[in-house]
Amino acid sequence: MSILAVHPGAYYHIESLEAPRYASFFDHLTRPEDLPQTNLTAYDVVLIPCRTPAHRMIPNALQLRDFVEAGGTLVVTGESDCHLWLHGIAFHPQPTNYWWWLSEGADLGVKVTAPEHELFQYLDPRALTWHLHGWFEPAPGATVLATNAQGGAILIDDEESTKGRLVLTTLDPFYHHGSHFMPATTLFLDGFLKWIDRCCS
Repeated sequence: MSILAVHPGAYYHIESLEAPRYASFFDHLTRPEDLPQTNLTAYDVVLIPCRTPAHRMIPNALQLRDFVEAGGTLVVTGESDCHLWLHGIAFHPQPTNYWWWLSEGADLGVKVTAPEHELFQYLDPRALTWHLHGWFEPAPGATVLATNAQGGAILIDDEESTKGRLVLTTLDPFYHHGSHFMPATTLFLDGFLKWIDRCCS
């Protein structure tokens, strides 16, 4: 498995992509602006981390589409506005409650909808819960792995809408892990990156 990670360069990207905990998962790191000079066919997976600015990705939209249509796997995590640079993606924002857990009996409402999926051999479902920014409309045939309280898809594994694979989440684990804020996000990445490395060819 060969993984290319886009590196936008913020402090949380540096911590998440370069620090020892996860650096070994990535075969190469590249700036969004250097993607046009990168042979994506040399990689099985291209990963776009949380809060990658959309204006830096829009020029690469066709290249990324061609990569997926050639059978590659594209992984995109939250707050990257991928609906602006990926064809056919519909995103709906939702109000973010950062302090929901302070209420007695609090429940964010995250639900695992495909517990049999191979991801959950690596990822504890409890690591999906910190807070939410929105949800996607899944493509026909895509596997919705988790939803918000209203049933909106927050984690999708789509092997139907392209000749490759799209793994999309509205969750933002790289941002919070790299900011040393929200321990659940580190647990999420521990399992999520192992799954990508072992299963997402």
